[in-house]
Amino acid sequence: MAIIATFCIALGAGASGAINMWYETDIDGLMTRTKNRPTVSGAIEPHNALEFGVILAGLSVFIMAFAVNYLAAFLLFLAIIIYVFVYTIWLKRISPQNIVIGGASGALPPMIGWASVTGDVSFESLLLFLLIFFWTPAHFWALALYKSDDYKKANIPMMPLVKGIKHTKLEILIYCAITCILSMIPYFTKMSGLFYGVLAFVANGIFIYLSVRLYKEDGYKIAPKLFGYSILYLFMIFLLLIIDKLYF
Repeated sequence: MAIIATFCIALGAGASGAINMWYETDIDGLMTRTKNRPTVSGAIEPHNALEFGVILAGLSVFIMAFAVNYLAAFLLFLAIIIYVFVYTIWLKRISPQNIVIGGASGALPPMIGWASVTGDVSFESLLLFLLIFFWTPAHFWALALYKSDDYKKANIPMMPLVKGIKHTKLEILIYCAITCILSMIPYFTKMSGLFYGVLAFVANGIFIYLSVRLYKEDGYKIAPKLFGYSILYLFMIFLLLIIDKLYF
């Protein structure tokens, strides 16, 4: 069941990405980071990407519903809807809060996985959702700082372009701090043990250190390092939770 659920989540993520590339073909061609996407290069026609994405989305939810359970299927459907309609089509081009609200889509997979195995939504799964939800702004705004020229060319209102660099760095620091607090709750609520608690504390220290350095420096030279570490950080937090649960 876990393998099927993971497959469905991956299928849904791929579907969302395909639909996103269909809708954003016009702006993807303007940005260095996305100019080589297949819908821009001509390797795939945009309408084919849309058709492929819709089919994958329907298939992922259908398989999840009948091979796993309806709750997991509903949450997967919700994640796809938020990413496609709330983030991609509605908010991305009009609001600097696009990745905050739209980030709910990327934060749902742990809840989907939890519902797949247990059949319900619990405090633990909600905590994992919140952890990714509050991690997302620090992650993406670090990227937006050193890719601001790209976003400016595409007229996407990312936080550095709307509120300025200093404000963005403060927001990153705040969201980073909230993320680190949330990441320690599993230890203090006995959801995990000392192994997780100690190593998560170290990972948090590095995350906070990089965020503070970014906030204090004049420019945003360290932003790429913070962006890269944020990816490693989230991977480590979830890996530590798994290892702690299995072996400690």
